[in-house]
Amino acid sequence: MPLRGKADPEAPGALGHPGAYEVLSKVLFLGRRRRLYGQLVALAGVGAGDRVLDIGCGPGYLTRLAARSAGPRGAAVGIDPSEEMTRYAARHTKEPNCTFRKGLGEDLDLADDSFDAVVTSLAVHHIPEDKRERAVAEMYRVLRPGGRVLIADFRPHRQYVETAGFAELTEGGVRPFLHYVRGVKPPAAA
Repeated sequence: MPLRGKADPEAPGALGHPGAYEVLSKVLFLGRRRRLYGQLVALAGVGAGDRVLDIGCGPGYLTRLAARSAGPRGAAVGIDPSEEMTRYAARHTKEPNCTFRKGLGEDLDLADDSFDAVVTSLAVHHIPEDKRERAVAEMYRVLRPGGRVLIADFRPHRQYVETAGFAELTEGGVRPFLHYVRGVKPPAAA
């Protein structure tokens, strides 16, 4: 039977429904989501007392892992453009040092130099291409000097990290299919 009408380009699809997103990510990561996201938190160097920002947090899984690594003296903040996602994430979070808010990666309503690490997983490709450079510049702005950025996605985004001014760039893969770029905001950036 042929389809009638046109697809709605504004419809969120499965990624706009937090429960469906959770199921999809469990399947997509082949039961290795916790291990994979744990690797991302470690690659970002998240440690006790750190303030961590997760951009494009979705249902908050990576944000919660970062909050656990930051411990009770640290904090993790998840930002997502979907209010439904941030509400879902907040409802499913037991960590008292973990919060969520609606926001755009390319227009962060956060203070300069206020985070030790910024992480983002499978989110940059959702940012319109003409706004990606601005989003990475915002990551740089909110990081303290010496702070780390970790961008994990299907394809590399090194050019944006370089353009923003990050130093000590490293790249690699996280199985089964993620590529990451890690950078450090130079200490002299203050």
